[in-house]
Amino acid sequence: FKLFSRLSDCNLSERSCEALSSVLGSQSSSLRELDLTNNDLKDSGVKLLCIGLETTHCRLETLRLSGCLITEKGCAFLASALIINPSHLRELDLTYNHPGDSGVKLLEARLKDPHCKLETLRLEHGGPQRMKGFPSRCEYVLSFIHENKAFFSVHKHPYSERS
Repeated sequence: FKLFSRLSDCNLSERSCEALSSVLGSQSSSLRELDLTNNDLKDSGVKLLCIGLETTHCRLETLRLSGCLITEKGCAFLASALIINPSHLRELDLTYNHPGDSGVKLLEARLKDPHCKLETLRLEHGGPQRMKGFPSRCEYVLSFIHENKAFFSVHKHPYSERS
């Protein structure tokens, strides 16, 4: 079964990330989804989290870091972790952060890497969601909504590819 941990809005700081990193890197970890939204983790906390993400034992598939005060430096740590251990993380939410152009480019490069399993990268509130394989993958349906902002919602479509 998949273990999910929702720790959003828990007043966690970068100091909490050392313990979380230990859990992520544990041989017995079954954690698949981790929501750390709206915690003041900052780049230093992300650096600590990435130590766990880089281990071969980490099986995390979804990581939500929305509103965690992350800059391009934190994005560089995440991109590096995805190079070292590209095999499990499929969804990364960095909305309401400050990735800067260089942080965006580093993470988008991971989407293009065929060895990296990252499929969905959310970067900015109201901004586009970048997905691996789009538009060649038909299993995603994108809906354009919300006034004059480029906001997309992603829904799994029960389409199966024909051979």
